[in-house]
Amino acid sequence: MRNALFLNEKNFDKSVYRIISEARLFELFDTQKNVLVRPSMWEDPFENFILNSTVRTGDGELGGFGFRDDLFGQCWTFQKASDAMWRIYSSDKRGVRIQSTPRKLLASLSAGLGEWATSQAFVGKVRYLPDAKMRKFARDVFRGGLDVETVVSTLLVKRPAFAHEREMRIVYCDRAKSKSDLYSYNFDAHQLIDQMMTDPRLTTGETGEFQELIRSKTKFQGNILRSLLYAPPSGFEVRLP
Repeated sequence: MRNALFLNEKNFDKSVYRIISEARLFELFDTQKNVLVRPSMWEDPFENFILNSTVRTGDGELGGFGFRDDLFGQCWTFQKASDAMWRIYSSDKRGVRIQSTPRKLLASLSAGLGEWATSQAFVGKVRYLPDAKMRKFARDVFRGGLDVETVVSTLLVKRPAFAHEREMRIVYCDRAKSKSDLYSYNFDAHQLIDQMMTDPRLTTGETGEFQELIRSKTKFQGNILRSLLYAPPSGFEVRLP
């Protein structure tokens, strides 16, 4: 599928999730802008390692990729329920999980790019490669040429230690050589976000108050649910002999 890397048709319309802070959620709806960042701002220092690597040309000369800072990305996950994700991205228990799909995210990023969308807006599923396969990928990725899809694919590989994240990323390729570490674009948060969910560690009372605040601040008309990650399974019982 065009501009969708390592995603089949089924995954393209599958729900993806992102846990963001209360402040960021309200900013999304206030500004109606989504913000992507340079990979250098991501926490894992291994990110973008291929484009940051030294390059050896066919004649033995050493250099680097001049376009390594032209990519901006945003991380989502196919992981529906994760204790680790709540604890990492909602440390104050005021984080909100928003839900969308790769198709909607790609459409939102492409909308303002016109004819350039096919060479600037991408979504892709992250692959988690062991060391040997990672090294092979780095050696071979550009042997067929330096097309934009191949460059974007370098942001879609991570080490197996991060496999639990089950990431999907939206990626923007900058042609204007922006000096900023951020790329923002207009989008309709009400159309992009299908559902919201609050932290499972909030009490029932805290959840109700927070959901009311979210509804008041954002005017969101969809479902605002509470995560049941810690709720016991329905119908669970213990039997004695």
